[in-house]
Amino acid sequence: MQHFLTKVKQPKNCTLVKTPFSMKKLILCSCFLLVTMTHSSQNISGLELLNKAINYHDPNNKWPSFNGQLSITSEIPERTSRYSAIEINLPNEFFQVITKRDSISTQMTVDKNHCAFALNNSKIISEEDTEKYNLNCKRANLYKNYYTYLYGLPMKLKDVGTNIHPKVEKKTFKGKDYLVLKVSYDESVGNDIWYFYFDPKTYAMEIYRFYKTDNNGNQKNDSGEYILLTEEKLINGIKMPKNRAWFYNKNDKLLGVDILN
Repeated sequence: MQHFLTKVKQPKNCTLVKTPFSMKKLILCSCFLLVTMTHSSQNISGLELLNKAINYHDPNNKWPSFNGQLSITSEIPERTSRYSAIEINLPNEFFQVITKRDSISTQMTVDKNHCAFALNNSKIISEEDTEKYNLNCKRANLYKNYYTYLYGLPMKLKDVGTNIHPKVEKKTFKGKDYLVLKVSYDESVGNDIWYFYFDPKTYAMEIYRFYKTDNNGNQKNDSGEYILLTEEKLINGIKMPKNRAWFYNKNDKLLGVDILN
């Protein structure tokens, strides 16, 4: 893994010619500034990288007051597509997801600490169907956390309990160079280790991957998944990835694609 800090060499175009002293001084100063700027950009810290990425995706700080709808099509190999209509209102602590697959429609709502459910537009649900379709508060909050996390990235990396590693690494993935941010979490939040890949010029988030850990907190390299992000949609002033393609880390097997309609 190549360290991001590279040896600084004097640019070839900085060779001095016989000019007045003041011109020599100006050329030297310009060359020094050029090298210093390059050197500085290569030493970006984890927090600096995160701030630049947030400035790209959410330049007007819209996420904390997000109140909007998402329409998502999930394409899964060898299964019929799933359609999800999602409403997220962060100020009012409201979340709702209506999911349709084949002839079945489920609705899960979390309104502050209250949960509500519907099956095929009916709030009268048998105990058998409640269990069959996992219509419970634990499941509803899982969906709430899942969607607000993924579609709130990279802004969600500012949440309490998130540990941003200070060292930024430069990695190549599928032929493209990235600035990579490592993220871990307090034990009360989660045990997975995440890596976020950002375009080195625009700071757009283009890939993220996560790994499970063993009982000692060590990363299990044959676990977890990576997610390729392509295209963007502007939702309430936030640049969100349109397509998320999920793959296993261990064998690159495609798990599915989430499409933001």
